Amino acid sequence: MSNAKRRILFIDRDGTLITEPADQQVDSLEKLELMDGVIPALLQLKAAGYEFVMVSNQDGLGSEAYPFEDFQPAHDKMLSLFASQGIRFTAQHIDPHFEEDGSMDRKPGIGMVLDYLKSGELELADSWVIGDRETDLQMAENMGIGGLRCGPEGDSWGEIARFLCTRPRRAVVRRDTNETRISVEVDLDASGGNNISTGIGFFDHMLEQVASHAGFRLMLDCQGDLHIDEHHTVEDCALALGQALDRALGERRGIGRYGFVLPMDESLASVAIDLSGRPACVFNADFPRDSVGELSTEMVSHFFASLSQSLRCALHLEVSGENTHHMVEALFKGLGRALQPALARQGSDLPSTKGVLR
Repeated sequence: MSNAKRRILFIDRDGTLITEPADQQVDSLEKLELMDGVIPALLQLKAAGYEFVMVSNQDGLGSEAYPFEDFQPAHDKMLSLFASQGIRFTAQHIDPHFEEDGSMDRKPGIGMVLDYLKSGELELADSWVIGDRETDLQMAENMGIGGLRCGPEGDSWGEIARFLCTRPRRAVVRRDTNETRISVEVDLDASGGNNISTGIGFFDHMLEQVASHAGFRLMLDCQGDLHIDEHHTVEDCALALGQALDRALGERRGIGRYGFVLPMDESLASVAIDLSGRPACVFNADFPRDSVGELSTEMVSHFFASLSQSLRCALHLEVSGENTHHMVEALFKGLGRALQPALARQGSDLPSTKGVLR
C-alpha cells in the first residue's frame, strides 16, 4: 500500500480566486470576476496531484448588512464556473464571523483547518496556504506549512503553478536504532557534491556510484555497530536511502518509472527497476569471493532487498563474471544507471494506466 499523504492547497477566496471589489464584498453576479490565470494554473496543479480546499473569512456574513441571500448566488456561480473547467474543491470552509467575536476560525487562526492537521493525513512538506493577505501567510505559519501570496502584492497564478510544479524533489531521513544512527539527504534534481560516510570504505564507494550514475545528490552519514559486523550498517543504510528516495518522489508523477542496464570489464550486470510502489527483489549472483574490502558479498543481495522494500520498487538484478570487485561494482553502477531514467521528471502525469502506483 502507498504511504503517500494528501497534498492540499488551502486557497483564500476573495482577492485570490476572484477579484475583490473596493467594498470588499462580492455579493452580486456583476461583481464576480475570476483572477487572471487562475483556471489554467489550477488545472496544472490538479494534474500535479494537489487537492483544493477553499478557506475564506466573510466579515459580517449573515447580518442585515450582508445577508446570506446576497452572498450565495455569486458564490454558487463562481463554483459552477470552476466546475465547468473540471476544477472542484474537496471542501469549502466559509467563516461568517464578526470582527469582535474572537473566533479561532478568523485568520490567522487555524480553527477552519484544525481537522486536517489532526488527521495525520496532511503532507506538511508539500501543502500550502495561498492567499492575498498577510493573515494568510501567518495562518500557513501557524499550520506549519508553506504560504504563497497571490495578487498585486504577491505572485501571479502562473508563477505559483510553476513554482509548485517544478520544486526540487528533496527529502531528509533520520534513522536511529540501538544499532545505527543514520542521516540521509537526497536531492533528485541536483548532482555532484555527494558526501558519504558509513565506516565501510568499499560500501561508501558503491553508494557514491549509485548517486553519481543515477544523477542525484546524496548526503549520508552512518554511525553503526561495526565492532560486531557490517550487517546492521548495510541494511539500515539501504532502508534509510530507500525511504529518502521514496519521500523525494512524492506521488511519483511525471517520472520515467522504468530503467535498465551494465558491463564492467569481464563482468556483465543486468539491473531492471520499476518504481511501481510495490516492493519486490529478485537477485541472481555467484561471487567468487566472500567479501570485497570490509563488505561481505552476502550483504550485497541484502542491500538491494532492503532498498526495494523502503523505496517500494521492483528490482531484478543478475551478474556474471570472474572478479568479485567488478561484479559488485557493476551491480551498484547498474542500479544507478537504471535509476537515472526511472527518476527523471518528464511531466506531471502519473505513469500508470490504473491511475495509481501501489
